[in-house]
Amino acid sequence: MKFHETPVTDAFVIELEPHVDDRGSFARAFCQRELAAAGVHFDVRQANLAHTDTAGVVRGLHYQLDPPEQKIVRCIAGAVLNAIVDVRPESPTPLATFHLRLDPVDRLALFVPAGVAHGYQALEDHTEMMYLTDQFHQPGRERGVRYSDPALAIPWPLAPRNVSTRDQRWPLLDAAGDG
Repeated sequence: MKFHETPVTDAFVIELEPHVDDRGSFARAFCQRELAAAGVHFDVRQANLAHTDTAGVVRGLHYQLDPPEQKIVRCIAGAVLNAIVDVRPESPTPLATFHLRLDPVDRLALFVPAGVAHGYQALEDHTEMMYLTDQFHQPGRERGVRYSDPALAIPWPLAPRNVSTRDQRWPLLDAAGDG
């Protein structure tokens, strides 16, 4: 696994290093030792799958408080534009954003540190994302930032569609007193 820094402090793009032969390939998708060597301490508590039927759907931008949750996200079918926003109050990169395309072919994953909002847009029908999290989901502890916040200017490639009511109602950063 190779770790590439992003403009968001402590967030990394994780590049898988496949071993290829005439049968195909094999790659390590998670290794606690390699993450620790990169300064990431991550104990998997849950593995979640999210299936999105239609291209254009936006999910997020979410994060969990108390306990704060870290994630490793990977697209395992279809393709997404994945986006993160640093909403940590004492971060050296406040409100920094980062986005990248994830799909199964590129063999990339994204490590999302605690306190960083995460979301994505499905770029193809029948897209599936896999999340590894280091905390159990705590209903009522989830927070968010509006996906369409003009202060973030996330370049969603498709017209956003079928956004949940909850995701449409997350506050704008200025309205939340964060911007």
